[in-house]
Order: sequence, then structure tokens, then C-alpha cells
Amino acid sequence: MTPPEDLPPTEYADVRARVEKALTDFLAVQRARLAAIDPELLPVADTLESFILVGGKRLRPAFGYWGYRAAGGPDRDAVVATLAALELVQASALIHDDVMDGSDTRRGQPAVHRRFADRHAAAGWRGPAEGFGAAAAILLGDLCLAWSDELLDRGGLDAATVARARPDFDEMRTEVMAGQYLDVLAQATGDTTRRRATRIAVYKSAKYTVERPLLCGAALAGGGAAVRAALSGYGLPLGEAFQLRDDVLGVFGDPARTGKPAGDDLREGKRTYLVAEAHARADAAQRDLLATALGAPDLDAAGADALREIIVGTGALAATEARIAALAAAALRALDAPALDPAAVGVLAALADAAVRRPA
Repeated sequence: MTPPEDLPPTEYADVRARVEKALTDFLAVQRARLAAIDPELLPVADTLESFILVGGKRLRPAFGYWGYRAAGGPDRDAVVATLAALELVQASALIHDDVMDGSDTRRGQPAVHRRFADRHAAAGWRGPAEGFGAAAAILLGDLCLAWSDELLDRGGLDAATVARARPDFDEMRTEVMAGQYLDVLAQATGDTTRRRATRIAVYKSAKYTVERPLLCGAALAGGGAAVRAALSGYGLPLGEAFQLRDDVLGVFGDPARTGKPAGDDLREGKRTYLVAEAHARADAAQRDLLATALGAPDLDAAGADALREIIVGTGALAATEARIAALAAAALRALDAPALDPAAVGVLAALADAAVRRPA
């Protein structure tokens, strides 16, 4: 996605810095806890600090905070710290996602499972290094998910206020796990329909990235039904557009900007909306090539280029770009709702633009 410097500079940067501080303070406490158990856990603390604190855009806490402000909530550091828990859910999802996809890099650095596999190999330990790396990453992802509960409860808000956000927080975590499973299932079954791709985009990203964080924030402010409806009307289409932009970048993006190897989604066999559009528009020969090359672990640069040509030539890329634009426009229209605090609407509009803008 777009790098942090492309996001709204003033309000976003302020919230992002406050989220960073909350995470830094929280992880320092967790480091001491792990060290007290056994010094061998210090590499776990080092890895999680590096993974969580370096390179994240903090979009989910930002949407949460501005959902809170849109519902009329006053600025409070405790609200920012509480919503920083969303970043720990995100860390868990990314660590596990890289294991499932076999991705070697994340944000331009080695993926967590790769770091621990390399550590095993360098130390000459027993057993397969890859298995150790995967096991460590699964455990670190689980740890982040457990810690997300701790930070939500200990961010500084009273229990009654936090309890208002708990249903959305819990639903969000169920939804993203469901979306991840549907994504894995689509790769296994070869389901390349637009209906399936859209369902995955909604549950893997749209609700998890934008709608539920907004609703968590609104709940902390005590926002009513009209506020929640307006934020859902904004968050769902924007979240889907966000995922579609990510899908486009997964095929056509510059690795220097995405932090992932070019064409990784093609090698992993992701049944994205972009691929579903190409499949629906392709002729018989193009469909045969999609069927044989998509998801091939030995897919080389020439093969990836051939798949990109199909995606462009069938009009699938243009159709996906048009859908991104339509979804973003629908999200912006939802911000006209009178229930939303005008002070937050401008920032939400800027976040929408930044979330779906195509990098130059």
C-alpha cells in the first residue's frame, strides 16, 4: 500500500506517533516479562519489537481514532493507546499470513518465520530449520493476538468504556480469521469467481481494516445507530477498495514500495478480484495459461509477465481500477451523513484517498 509519507500529514502523523509510543511502551513491559521467564526469549522480544515498530502505517488505529472522533469523542491519549491494540491483531495476521503463503519478506525485511529459520541454521541446531521457523512464527503470532486483549483492556480507559468496544473487537478477529480461511480455501479449490473473490476481500480486509476499527472507535465514544450506519457505509466500500488496490500492487507493484517480491500473489495463486476478472474475460487459451501458471511455485519472471499480459489484455486491470474508483466514491458519499462530527469527516476523506491511491 501507499507509504506512510503519502498519508494525511498532520492529523494522521500525530495519531501515528501516539500509537507508536503506546506500542513502544507496551512492548517494553512485555520484554521484561519474557526476560523474567527465560533469557532465551529475548530474541522473541527483539523480533516482535522490530516487526511491530518498524514500517507499519497504523491505518487501523487511525481509522479507530477518527471513528471515535466522528462519534463526538474528545481527544484522549488513553483512547489512542487502547486502539493501538488493533496493531497487535494486525501483527498476528501478518506473521501467520507469511507462514501460510511461504513469503520470505515483509515490509522489505525477512518474514518472521524466515528470521527464525535462519537463526536455527546459523546456530547449527538439530532438526529442520524451516520447521523451527514456522513453529516460532505461529507462536509469535499467537502471542501478538493474546497481547491485543491485554492492550485493549489496559490502555487506560475504564472497564465500562472498553466493554462497549469489545463486541466489535471480537467480531473483527473472527471475521479476519474467516476471511483468511476462505482465501486459503479458494487457492486449494481453484475457485476463481468474482463472487468468491469479493467475499474474501470483504472479510479478509474490508471489515478488518476499516469498518470494524471505525466501529470500535465509535463504540468507545458511545456512538449511536446513526453514527454506526454512516461509518459502515464509509468503511465497507473503502475497505474493499483498499484490498483491491493491494491486489493490484501484489501483481504490478514495485517491490521497493510494497516490500514484497514482484508477482508474489501470482506465485502464491491468490484468487483475487483482479484474477477473477481476468478469468471471466479470458478466452480458452488464456484460461488454460491461468490454470497452469497461477500458483506455480516455479513461476519465473517470463511466466509472471505472461499472466500480467492476460490481466491487462482482457481488460481485468481496467475493470478493477474502475471498481476501486466506484467503491471509493461510495465511501466518500457516506461521509455526508449529518450524524458524523464534521471535524472528523475531512480526515476520513483524506484517509480514503490515501488508502486507494495508486503509487506513481
